[in-house]
Amino acid sequence: MILVCGVLGDGMIELMCARLNHMGYPYLFLDELRFPGEFNVMWSISAKDIDGYISSPSGRVELADITGVYARYVQYRGATKRDGISDREDELVKSEYQASLMQLFDIMPCVVVNRVRASVSNDSKPYQQLLVSTFGFHTPRTLITTIAEEARAFYEDCGKRIIYKSLSGIRSIVRRLEDADLPRLELVRNCPTQFQEVVEGVDVRVHTVGEEVIATELTSEASDYRYAVSTAIPSRPVPSTCRTKCPRLAYASRNQRVSQCLESIFAGRPTIDISVLK
Repeated sequence: MILVCGVLGDGMIELMCARLNHMGYPYLFLDELRFPGEFNVMWSISAKDIDGYISSPSGRVELADITGVYARYVQYRGATKRDGISDREDELVKSEYQASLMQLFDIMPCVVVNRVRASVSNDSKPYQQLLVSTFGFHTPRTLITTIAEEARAFYEDCGKRIIYKSLSGIRSIVRRLEDADLPRLELVRNCPTQFQEVVEGVDVRVHTVGEEVIATELTSEASDYRYAVSTAIPSRPVPSTCRTKCPRLAYASRNQRVSQCLESIFAGRPTIDISVLK
């Protein structure tokens, strides 16, 4: 039995459920909008194993019968607001419910995509950059600063070809820095920001599953193809050195599945930006 945990309003959850239906695999969908309530989890842990079950409108599933978990922790809307508490308190309650599921999935013995403890490397872009460089990948020239003058100097040093993004694991839209943006650089004094030199070349999105490496070439006019019209060409060849390094990097990141964006695969100098599939 496969457990899928999330909300159907999330496109990745919807796609996963549709795929499992198509392939005929038995699964239980735990709807976080109805947890706890229509869906409930009871579990205990001992020195040897975990005991418990998940109850749902369709029945009860023992934790011991679950062979895999696919969980997505997303901000969601649409749940019935509880009476007598503020919006902020309601967010805290939802966070506690999600944390209870995270703790359970972290200690389950089956395959879990992704365990929270395995995803923490995605919460810090500077840490990711240090990690990937240890595996022989080249990373773009980078500046992390709260000083506007340093950002302006970096912009000039890189020939006015840089992008900027957030430092945390919270998703942000990657944008090019332009001359018109320079007056706003004063804002970085209150918000540490990461600036990187633009890397010219072909964008390739690489997914690793175990030792298998699956590459897709991406074409987009935008700096961040995730938020623009993009064209994907599957099965692009990956240099042999990258085929070796990518699974090693995924293993070091402690993730069951890792998405790696290899930008500018040329002259044996792949430049990498890594993100966990969430």
